[in-house]
Amino acid sequence: MTTTRPSARAAIASVSDPGSFAELPPPARASAPDGPLGWTGYDASRARAVAHTGEQESVVAGTARIGGREAAVVSFEFGFLGGSLGERTGDLLEAAYAHARERRLPLVSLVATGGSRMQEGMLALTQLQRVARQSVLTRAAGLPQLAVLRDPTTGGGWATLGAGADVVLALPGAQVGFAGSRVRPADADPAAYTAEGQYAAGHVDAVVPREELAGTLADWLRVLTAPRPRGPVEPPAALADVPPPATGWDAVRQARDPRRPRAEAYLDAYFALRLPLSGDRAGGTDPGMLCGFGLRDGKAVAYAAQCGTATRPAGYRTAARLVRLADRLGIPVLTLVDTPGAANDAAAEHAGAGAAIADTFAALAAAAVPVTTLLIGEGGSGGALALAAPGNTWVTPDSYFSVIAPELAAAILKRPPEAAADTAEQLRVRPQDLVALGVARGIVGPAGPRAPHSAGTV
Repeated sequence: MTTTRPSARAAIASVSDPGSFAELPPPARASAPDGPLGWTGYDASRARAVAHTGEQESVVAGTARIGGREAAVVSFEFGFLGGSLGERTGDLLEAAYAHARERRLPLVSLVATGGSRMQEGMLALTQLQRVARQSVLTRAAGLPQLAVLRDPTTGGGWATLGAGADVVLALPGAQVGFAGSRVRPADADPAAYTAEGQYAAGHVDAVVPREELAGTLADWLRVLTAPRPRGPVEPPAALADVPPPATGWDAVRQARDPRRPRAEAYLDAYFALRLPLSGDRAGGTDPGMLCGFGLRDGKAVAYAAQCGTATRPAGYRTAARLVRLADRLGIPVLTLVDTPGAANDAAAEHAGAGAAIADTFAALAAAAVPVTTLLIGEGGSGGALALAAPGNTWVTPDSYFSVIAPELAAAILKRPPEAAADTAEQLRVRPQDLVALGVARGIVGPAGPRAPHSAGTV
């Protein structure tokens, strides 16, 4: 399946407010006959591309309003030599990035390219270094970069503007991959080179139907340009109206109750709008880790939430990616902790469980933005602690936190299985115990946080 290929200007018009696009003037560049390599027939090919598309280059750049919010916009014209990148393309892209920084605008790239331009040889390829440099400068300026992958997005365009963006959206059926269709192995699985395949592998945040793209981009710009809260955000109110447990084993059973509210319910109740980020950008996804950005009282908040399953390495890497992006954009973070522990099967070890958990610890430790954590269920060992904010972790009455599951602790201590309940009591895993130990700031009830002195003991 492939998508149709609208022109660069049609792509801009499809996502922007009517009449809002203002084109940037193309930078001047002297050109030798048939280009820098003297490639016979190159000037004629360019002339045919100009006549065919009405464009002077493979990229159109400017500013536009999307959902009422101004953004710098880059759109590729695939009809112009396959949307390939040459020196003049690099000039236009560099100008667009610089304009975004000067005006403090988010950058939206509508990508449709076959890669670097053969007729300009290595000089065409080095444009990728220019784009990468501009992307780094824009990232350092704290400005978001969003990419929409049209058909096709291959080669250096995918490896810079596409995969290098903060938020990567793709149109259904679009060809997406570093290798174009003419240079892949003959036996390659074609599904791996599609938007859907890249999404499944954790390289794309969402596959968005064409008719929903304008609204999705508008939502992303609304969230990423929203005001930031001052200081750490308040933890969500507890969704279960239950008293703190009487015993440690009661805490464990209450947290493991399948009827207990889970992360998705907490996120839905907390945010007026939320948008997901998906994938670790390293080949994996974990449906048990929900990450993204949302609006809370009109202000931007990032979130990473465990869903009660054993967290996979890809889940930790996705969470670390989310925290670092939020930190760069100056957006406070909310984490919801709920896992029996990190996945510990052979596949998880091969996928780098230890390194992924370490990276999540490091991302939270390095974050300059405030992070707020709410323990909403099971807090299983380091796999849960990796998402917990030091000094700003709250707990619900139907949660527990433990150095290890009580059953496993009993086994390590060579106790019989029935000793798990007594072991849980010794471990002091109850919410009120966690407050007394200083691990948690307080217990959060249906009305919100309660001061530590009112948590009480049972």
